[in-house]
This record gives sequence, C-alpha cells and structure tokens, in this order.
Amino acid sequence: MKICVVGAGAIGGMLAARLAAEGHEVVAIARGPHLAAIRRQGGLRLIWSDGSEMFGPLRGTDRLAEAGPQDSIILALKAHQLTPILEDLPGLFHEDTSVVTMQNGLPFWYFQGHGGEFQGRVVESVDPGGAIAAAIPAERIVGSVVYPAAEIAEPGLIRHIEGNRFTLGAPDGIEREPIRAIAGALRGAGFKAPITADIRGEIWLKLWGNLTFNPLSALTRATLEDICTYPETRALAAAMMAEAQAIGQRLGVTFKVSIDRRIAGAQAIGQHKTSMLQDLEAGRPLELDALVGSVIELGRVTGLPTPHIDAVYACVRLLDKTARGV
Repeated sequence: MKICVVGAGAIGGMLAARLAAEGHEVVAIARGPHLAAIRRQGGLRLIWSDGSEMFGPLRGTDRLAEAGPQDSIILALKAHQLTPILEDLPGLFHEDTSVVTMQNGLPFWYFQGHGGEFQGRVVESVDPGGAIAAAIPAERIVGSVVYPAAEIAEPGLIRHIEGNRFTLGAPDGIEREPIRAIAGALRGAGFKAPITADIRGEIWLKLWGNLTFNPLSALTRATLEDICTYPETRALAAAMMAEAQAIGQRLGVTFKVSIDRRIAGAQAIGQHKTSMLQDLEAGRPLELDALVGSVIELGRVTGLPTPHIDAVYACVRLLDKTARGV
C-alpha cells in the first residue's frame, strides 16, 4: 500500500517505521531535527519494548502536497493540529483513499453516521465551524482508538513503550474494503487491528480515562497510580467519569466496564505520566478541547450537568495559559 503518515512523531513514527519495514511505500510528514534525521538516514529507526530494533526505509517531507495520491492517510496529529493541513489534504486522495483518524478524545466526525436527532452535528470544540468535516468526506473516514505508547528517543529514533492495538471502525459501522485493507496492513506489520461496528463505544472507553486523569495529572503533577490511590483524587475522578457516562449513555453508548474497574485499569499502569502532564512539562499546548471541552459541549447538547468536569477544565485552562505565558 501507499501510506502517508501525517505527523510522524511518537505514535505516527512507530507506525511509519513498522509499515515501511513490512514493505509498504510510506511517506512520513515531519519537521525540524526529526525530519532532518529521517532524510539523512533514509527512514526511521525503531526500538521495540523487548529491545529488538528495526529500520523502516521511507520518504520524509514537511510538505503534504509532495506526498501525492495515497491508498491510506494516517492522521497522527493532535486534534488542534488538523486545521492547517486541510488545504493540501485533498491532493492525497484517489477514489478509494481512506483517512485514519488517530486523535485522542472525541473526533471531529463523531456525529457523522450517528443517526437520530444529532446526526451530522458539528462538535465545535474540536472542529470550529465544521471545517475539518467539510474537508474530509465521511465515506473516507476510518476511526481508530490508539492504545500503544511510544516516544521520540532522539531525532529519527522511536522507542516503543507498551501496547500494540489500534481498534478501527467506520463512523456508520459498515466494514468496507478500504478499512479491511489498512487493518490488514497494520496486522501484517505486527499490530493488533480489530475492526468494530461500535467505534464510538471504544472511543468513550478510552476518553473516560483521558478526560479525568489527563487534566488531574496536569494540575497535581501526579502519576496515574498516585491519582488513583489518593482517596480525594480517586473520588474526583469517579465523579467526573459518572458525569461523562451519563452523557455517553444519553447518546446511545454502552459502557462495558464499571467506573471502579476503569479506575483500577489506570492504577495498574503505575507510575506513568499522562500525555497532558508531559506536554505541560515540555511547554507545549495542552490537548484540552478534544479531551475535556468536547465532553462539556456534549453535556450542553444533551442537557446534562458536568459540574466536576467544568471545574477541572477551568483550572487546567488557566494553568495552560499561565504556564505558556499566553
């Protein structure tokens, strides 16, 4: 397959390296020293969690327009980074090109193929004015939930930390050939890539943790284990999850695990810093709207209160502002 990975950072770089090593024709969109290293060595190096190393020969560029038509486009950028690429994105499409969205939180396409009273509604917190949804036809979209963790060890080198599952699903739940093709490519590269007819249920299961533990970790500088074992923050996380669960259920989502079990799963990860805490420490913008603001927005849409989520969101938004001096 011809595959373009837009945002060849930690997760995108890990995917690009393994797919290229498997023989797929991969173009990686990157920038700065990371891009320079990719060009210099002709691809990406990857160290897997078991210590094994591999090299993925691929082409690197910072210009999306240079990639040309692709069989699949993997959007591995954060939600707030999508808008700047929209103008060039259609140049990568051919008739059957799929667009795999790998953003955390609620995706811009959430209400596409949803049905019912909310069908086609724009999630303004992640897609102001519906610009992203307008640029990417719904029939091309392959939603995904990303479970692996990885990091850029140095420019041109990705280190895998844990996990290898990417759950895939179309917004309307229909399994078409393009989604089977990218799932097959991922499986061939050593990943688990189940296809589900209920991608929104999978999204909420991960979002359930992200909307609580990410902002709480940024506020407290604490790890997942610390937040889950300290009684007051555990109770706050549970209250936030209960508010989110009510919204999800109002939208037709079935939660397959209990709040206590979801918290226990986060606690079992141990002394891990969330991505939001890592972004805060690195001086990067926090991924607030996709992870937290979107849930508040859906609370307003469904008429359900979110007092605990509102309070945490307000505090972390101010933290983001003051930490970056904006």
